[in-house]
Formats: sequence, C-alpha cells, structure tokens
Amino acid sequence: MHIRVDVPADPTYPGRVAAALSRVRLRRFGYVGAALAGVGALGLAVSWARASGDRFSALWTALLVGGLLSMLYAPWVRWRARRRSGGYAVEGGYDITEDNIMMRSGSESGGIAWDGVAKVTDDPEFWIVHVGRMPATVIPRRMLSDADAETLRAFMTERGLLRRR
Repeated sequence: MHIRVDVPADPTYPGRVAAALSRVRLRRFGYVGAALAGVGALGLAVSWARASGDRFSALWTALLVGGLLSMLYAPWVRWRARRRSGGYAVEGGYDITEDNIMMRSGSESGGIAWDGVAKVTDDPEFWIVHVGRMPATVIPRRMLSDADAETLRAFMTERGLLRRR
C-alpha cells in the first residue's frame, strides 16, 4: 500500500485540523462543565425551595457559572484556533505506507510508525491518529480518492486501530 495525499495551501485547512484535534482533547471540559452546572442549578433550586437561599446561594451560583464557563471553554479554544491558524497555510502532504505515515508541511517533515499508533478515531472530515492517549495527527479523508480511502480504512480496521466515535 502506498497512498499519497497532497494538501494545497488552503488558509482554512490548519483551522479545521486544529478544531478536530482540540475537539478530542477538550471534550472532558464539556462533561465536567455540565456536571458542575447541573449540581449548581440543583443546589440553587433546593436552597430556594427550602427558603435557605442566603446561606449557600453563592456556592451554588459559583458552581453554575463555573460549569457554564467550562462548557464554553472548548468552543472558545476551537474558535481561536480557527481564527489564528489561517496564517499557517502551506502546501504539504502525506505519504502513507504499511509501515508509517510521513507528513510534510512546507519545509518540515515528520512521521509516525503504525506500530506506535494506539487507535484511530473517525471524524466527519478526518481520521484522527492517536499515539498513546493523545491525538498526534490527522489524515484528511475528503482529500483521498474513494479507492484510497477504502484501502486505508481496511488497513486500519485489519490492524484493529479504527474505532468509531
């Protein structure tokens, strides 16, 4: 297998990559925020119902606001990543073989051996390659031909790497 993908110098591409990688890394902030906001809202409701709202209302309000801010953190980071990464647009590409994924971007290049890949998750636009627990790079599915995408999907599935989100 040898798949070559050329990535044009599209100013929106680095932002889409940054958003996909941060979505994986920052998902827990949404969960923690929802839990904090839920506890804060429940605590406020209970304290108002018991007419003891003055005593703990500051605590419940702080939990509610902290939870809402935590839930808004991930979208804010993705927005900033998209906005700031437009200047990083350079031509690049991927060379994918049975042994590794070689990436090049401008004058830089690097690679990841398939033996070091822990899993690959499916995103609407990318396959997100994880080394250990961290997402390391993406493979742009939409830039692959249908035959190359199916070949790569079969290869990753055969190795037990590809998991649906």
